Amino acid sequence: MKIVLMHYHLKPGGVTTVLKQQATAISKSGEVLVITGEPPDSSFAFDTAYIPGLGYDGEGRDKIDRPRQVARAVEDAIFSKWKTGCDVLHVHNPILKKNRNFLKILKLLQIQGQNLFLQIHDFAEDGRPRAYFNDEYPANCHYGVINRRDEEILLRAGLKKKGLHRIFNTIHFFDLEDQSPQEEPLILYPIRAIRRKNIGEALLLSLFFKDREALHITLPPNSPADIKPYRKWKDFVKRTALKVLFDAGLSADFPNLVRLAKFMITTSITEGFGFCFLEPWTAHKLLWGRKLPDICRDFETNGIRLDHLYENLWVPLAWLGKENVYEKWVTAIMTSSRLIGLHPGKETISNAFEQVTKGQMIDFGLLDETFQEKIVTRILCQKKDKQTLIRLNPYLAHPGMISNQKPVIEKNHQAITKAYNPQMYQEKLTKIYARVATEPVHHCIDKQVVLNCFFDLRSFSLLKWGPNAV
Repeated sequence: MKIVLMHYHLKPGGVTTVLKQQATAISKSGEVLVITGEPPDSSFAFDTAYIPGLGYDGEGRDKIDRPRQVARAVEDAIFSKWKTGCDVLHVHNPILKKNRNFLKILKLLQIQGQNLFLQIHDFAEDGRPRAYFNDEYPANCHYGVINRRDEEILLRAGLKKKGLHRIFNTIHFFDLEDQSPQEEPLILYPIRAIRRKNIGEALLLSLFFKDREALHITLPPNSPADIKPYRKWKDFVKRTALKVLFDAGLSADFPNLVRLAKFMITTSITEGFGFCFLEPWTAHKLLWGRKLPDICRDFETNGIRLDHLYENLWVPLAWLGKENVYEKWVTAIMTSSRLIGLHPGKETISNAFEQVTKGQMIDFGLLDETFQEKIVTRILCQKKDKQTLIRLNPYLAHPGMISNQKPVIEKNHQAITKAYNPQMYQEKLTKIYARVATEPVHHCIDKQVVLNCFFDLRSFSLLKWGPNAV
């Protein structure tokens, strides 16, 4: 088959990693062309066409290219590669408004007869109000999702099963040498430190490490909205002399960081697929930290044990002041609501806040960086408050420790090998492409249903939906 993979850019990150995996899988039995709005940062192993009009708005582009002009450039790239065109145009993350003309471009390509397969990694409705399209999402084409939660939401929103495909991501397995006893072990948070990765909580966890191991956070963020709070956390660590190393992956070999890790952590409050819940086990390392039940249920169905992870990290509301939290919470809700066209009433908001703060506690992951910094500072200064957090969250007494640790690691490693191997991935992808190329579908997405599913005030996080959400 002849497949085109298209994305706004090829910068290092989760979507680019998946795109490379797909290109590798396709090339084993078919042909692939990658079309991107920005040239790759480094050498790219596949045929690539660079069309600036597909890139992010405002990133070095002197003007916004007209949709028809960009769609024509995409078609020209495809027919330059293959005289008869392609079988499937596979587009990544098309419903995030990173390019204001993107949906118009897709519509024009659809009119020209391209078989669209639109793979959603992230929803603007899920805490990214400034990336929300007011336009209707493309109709009568095939969609792809990366977890069961998103599949259920889109089925509820009007898509038909024959035109909606759930495709897992394949997993990178580490081949590590034995650890040298001369090298000091560390705790690793292997992520790009965007706001939704909940960096403040990772710093808080580091205060409970039994042997005061250093926490290593691998990569800095790219977007301006993420860079500002990231720099504040770096300044905070410098002022307080926490044993935390930022940008660890820029100065050290990543596999070596994994090899030296005593265990790995995750504190993320939002994931698409959830690589962070799988990859540590492939290196025979324990994962410890926050669990996202709606993402993790896919993995647990496949036999991966994650029941030792926690779902909440409770802190006393009195430490922050109930009125202070409520005022900022209401402001964030109203701002986000306006951006996506929702209008929750005052009573609805008030009732939701009472639920969120039941027992005069609040989950640390619902707080923004300002509130989180206050909590971390308090634990640094007052030992009795550290004991209070352990009483509220008993797992903090034994970070990175579980019973039957070695059997759990081995069982999870085997389960991941069985369920997420490249061969199965290639077969699944090929079957999806065959259906996209030959089976027309007639359906559309009810955007209001999608909004209602994601915009849940009972789990409304200032970190996710706050003023800098993108």
